[in-house]
Amino acid sequence: MELVYLHTFREVARYGSFTRAAEELGYAQPTVTAQMQKLEQSYGAPLFERYGRKLRLTQAGEALLPYARELIRLYGESKEVIKQQTTGPIAIGTIDTLAAFFLPSYLQAFCQQYPQVDLVLQTAGEAEIVQQIKDGYLDIGIIFDRPCTDPELVTYVIREEELVIIMPPTHRFTTATALTVHDLGGEPLVLTEEGCTYRGMLLEALGEAGMSQRIACQFSNPEAIKQCVRCGLGVALLPLMAVKRELAEGVLTAIPFQSDKPPFSIQLVYHKKKWLSPSMVTLVDTITRSQREES
Repeated sequence: MELVYLHTFREVARYGSFTRAAEELGYAQPTVTAQMQKLEQSYGAPLFERYGRKLRLTQAGEALLPYARELIRLYGESKEVIKQQTTGPIAIGTIDTLAAFFLPSYLQAFCQQYPQVDLVLQTAGEAEIVQQIKDGYLDIGIIFDRPCTDPELVTYVIREEELVIIMPPTHRFTTATALTVHDLGGEPLVLTEEGCTYRGMLLEALGEAGMSQRIACQFSNPEAIKQCVRCGLGVALLPLMAVKRELAEGVLTAIPFQSDKPPFSIQLVYHKKKWLSPSMVTLVDTITRSQREES
């Protein structure tokens, strides 16, 4: 059995389709079909079953999938060990807010030391980032969440970051020293995208308090959120770092958001079985240095 069959199997399982997996891998569909037939022959069990047009894993396929992922990951790491690579790409997953307002200075410092390394930055929600790290699609994640306790991950808490409610300077909330969910009931909200951790926290807290939710609009881009707030479409919950420029210019006002939920922190995470190349070690060190210096 060839490792390439397991790689193809992983992609078929990921997309639930021979055709889509073939497109992603650059194969003809009959090649994917033939490889999966050989894999099933090797294990002596069917790995897929169809329900109408839907393709699903059998019990045998579900049992094989984590081993296939682990073997592929180990093969990739063995190649890295041989090369002791200080070149090539590093795949980083993060959210839009951190990509814009936290990471750039750290990435600039890293690139000055390793100009031959390509940093591939992908934005997604925290849950998707964690899953892609476990599946081997991302090397490192930079997330903004309550403390991560996932036993499969190494986690560095870099720093806590205050969450604030932002509004135009003329808003009735601007005289408050702090705001809670009880102040926000029925207030038009400009929200981040579904899957955003602090959006989820806010809506959960509103629900627990029995407060009505009035969603004016929602965006994944923090700049779009700020512009909508400036235009008076509603108030928004954002990390303080995302609005420092607007506060300095006086075009927005920010009031601390008080909650009985655990505070949110910027965290760096990677798989505990991940082999870190010298360049990855440097990247982790560059991003987490401020946390160690403050300790």
